[in-house]
Amino acid sequence: MGNLHGTKSLKKKMTASPQRDNKKKLPQMCKVNMEDHCGLITGDMEPVPLKSISVTLSINDFVAGVSATLNYENEEEVPVEAIFVFPMDEDSAVYSFEALVDGKKIVAELQEKVQAQRNYENAISQGHQAYLLEEDDYSRDVFSCNIGNLQPGAKVGVTLRYVQELPLETDGALRYVLPAILNPRYQLSEQSANSCLNIKTPIVALEDLPYTLSMVATITSQHGIERVQSNCSLSPIQYLGHDKTSAQVSLAEGHKFDRDVELLIYYSEVHSPSVAVEMGMQDMKPDSLMGSPSAMVSFYPDLPEVECSRACGEFVFLMDCSGSMGSRLSYWNDSQLRIEAAKETLLLLLKSLPMGCYFNIYRFGSSYEKFFPESVKYTQETMEESMKRVKHLRADLGGTEILTPLLNIYKGPSIPGHPLQVFVFTDGEVNGTFRVINEVKLNSKKHRCFSFGIGEGASTSLIKGIARVSGGTAEFITGKDRMQTKALASLKCALNCSVEDISLSWDFPPGLSASMLSPEKTVMFKGQRLIIYAQLTGTMPQVESSGEVCLKYTLQGKSLENRVTFSLQPKTNASFTIHRLAAKSLIQMKDLGSHETSDGEKEDVLNMSIQSGVLSSFTAFIAVNKDLNQPVQGPLAHRVIPRPMTFSNLPITCPYSTGYRSSYHSGMLLGGVLSKHNVSAHRSVYDGEMLNACLSYDSIEDTESMSVMEYSQSSTKETNLQNDHKVCGENVVLYLVSLQKANGSWELDEELTEILGTNLEDMKAANPAKDQDPSVWATVLAVLWLHANGKDLKCEWELLERKAVAWLHDHAERLKKTQNKKWGKSRVLQEAESDSSIPMLVQAAKSFLELSVTPDDLVF
Repeated sequence: MGNLHGTKSLKKKMTASPQRDNKKKLPQMCKVNMEDHCGLITGDMEPVPLKSISVTLSINDFVAGVSATLNYENEEEVPVEAIFVFPMDEDSAVYSFEALVDGKKIVAELQEKVQAQRNYENAISQGHQAYLLEEDDYSRDVFSCNIGNLQPGAKVGVTLRYVQELPLETDGALRYVLPAILNPRYQLSEQSANSCLNIKTPIVALEDLPYTLSMVATITSQHGIERVQSNCSLSPIQYLGHDKTSAQVSLAEGHKFDRDVELLIYYSEVHSPSVAVEMGMQDMKPDSLMGSPSAMVSFYPDLPEVECSRACGEFVFLMDCSGSMGSRLSYWNDSQLRIEAAKETLLLLLKSLPMGCYFNIYRFGSSYEKFFPESVKYTQETMEESMKRVKHLRADLGGTEILTPLLNIYKGPSIPGHPLQVFVFTDGEVNGTFRVINEVKLNSKKHRCFSFGIGEGASTSLIKGIARVSGGTAEFITGKDRMQTKALASLKCALNCSVEDISLSWDFPPGLSASMLSPEKTVMFKGQRLIIYAQLTGTMPQVESSGEVCLKYTLQGKSLENRVTFSLQPKTNASFTIHRLAAKSLIQMKDLGSHETSDGEKEDVLNMSIQSGVLSSFTAFIAVNKDLNQPVQGPLAHRVIPRPMTFSNLPITCPYSTGYRSSYHSGMLLGGVLSKHNVSAHRSVYDGEMLNACLSYDSIEDTESMSVMEYSQSSTKETNLQNDHKVCGENVVLYLVSLQKANGSWELDEELTEILGTNLEDMKAANPAKDQDPSVWATVLAVLWLHANGKDLKCEWELLERKAVAWLHDHAERLKKTQNKKWGKSRVLQEAESDSSIPMLVQAAKSFLELSVTPDDLVF
């Protein structure tokens, strides 16, 4: 009979929870193994049964349908159980799981999770082949797939299918990501030690992953497809028609699944509203979730930019300073260290805040620190103090404990008239995700959360979850993305007035109505797309007819609306895409895992999941093949599939051996990833127990957890910039920004002259308004220089330019009032002088700096 190692017992057997009291036992073990095996624990390299992954991707407008097949082969002489833990985007609605064995298709059934696990254990104990697919109990973006009793020589393909909404980037691109990187995550509690993420997993060099990935993507859109971009090598795009409404691309042959695969799809038009109606399942009750027709409404309102009060808001920036922030933003190009990008981002954010608002900065890891005991008013003094501390930020706080600082923020007193807006920056490598999301949800009425996932492997469940439940936005910084750009775009959203009083009204023929399935939308920002699901109940018209939906909202007291007319003839869809996306939306509202979901909501989630066929944290897919000629005999070998993992979570040095550190820095780490050059000659694997021990928050030293060499080089660049200013590009722009005062002005001094390439005497002589404050002239020169030399980074300095121009006009207004009191000039004359002074300064500055900035570029 097969040797019983069920899912629960297997997780206990194959996981290791690092304990604080074990720390004294680790140094000797760590030192010996790392010295002998380049940081890897020795072990036999068993054959890996997963041979390839093939993905068929179908994108229709802004919805993706995905079919992923995992092909296994047992090349051993004993039966095996293969366990594969892998990431998926948390918005994925997984609705199908099946196996193909010897030409026979075995379709899995979605069952209550504990029952499915029990059935799986019983099946493999009886010698049957069994297949189990489940979502992790502690995070919605981690899945595990078990293939039990795979006979010697047997081949099997297991296929999972899911549908997903595609997010819209700020440049109008739709973004699809097939995640590969799944890093270990910091444990918040003993409970999360049971996560499938803690199964000990072999680690191999990324370029030596034993399985390949193939992917074919077919894209259709009535709006026309302009182009498709990717971070991986693609075949040339093939248009399937002359109107460019359908196209196909594929990954280059032999692609190793060693990085997240990202596609950016650009349509000719993405702002058009649309409504799609889908027929329900015929065998379901007509008034049920899956039996009634469903509608998906998409709006992209063209909202005007309206600034809120300049002094409105409390802004709290929560910055990850854990050890993994010492790695690069991307492992595939020469990008910045994450911590350096974080420092630049905080600089830009600080400079862009409006005078009179309140702010604070937290840095967190295993512990947290805050710049001020509580949020302080934004002034020149508080900004300067914060700037000094930002310069000395380092990735030196060990693990990623995000919950404690969040709780501290929520305990703080509210500031009347200044709504709280929290900006969270993290590489997202934290376990117990649902606990964090639930805490943000409980405090959602008092704040909004803007979240940023840094690097590959950041938890989509955490980053999207905390933004969704608090009415904020979520961004991911990968590849060539700049943290600075995405952070400033979110701050712009936060500073602009948001849309309120959002409502949807329907106009149908008699006897038909719509009930909302999506959660109530309370806030919306410029540039956001709004997707709403509704269930149509009543009698559908038998003849061709149409309905109308109207989106109403207010912006600063002004009522606005968008209308769209659509056909009421439902379309059939074998995948029931709209129904399942609607079900996923409902499940996300209530499903916070077994430890954070109330009993009542657990039952609701379970019922919705079973009815819709969409996987949840309380259900699992189970399939059993009982048609073998004879049950599998003998002991069952367990094989955990290696998964791609960046080195960002591993201490760059052995945390206990100072003498070893210098040799480890001498070239074994290349680009921050596990490379074949730092895998031992006999191809050892890194044992998960040692990995977890090295990742525990107690084992990472405060000041040595990032690459000293890289940090030193980075700091040297910063020092040279401050001393010489003889650098170009974004560093000079950043340095000019650092000179700006909190009120938006620049001083006329030597530091500014060095950036502008002139001298102080000439700059003073060229000032056409020598009787005014010299800061006015300096500010005009600085803004013009930014327009001429920092165009590519305009989105990063746009807000501080807006503040500078506001200061110029405020200064002109104050000057006008002073002159009025002193000279008694008429109001008409004052306004004429005020209107002409700034253009005069702009023209003089253009001439002095010899710039050809066009009037359209300027905001004066």
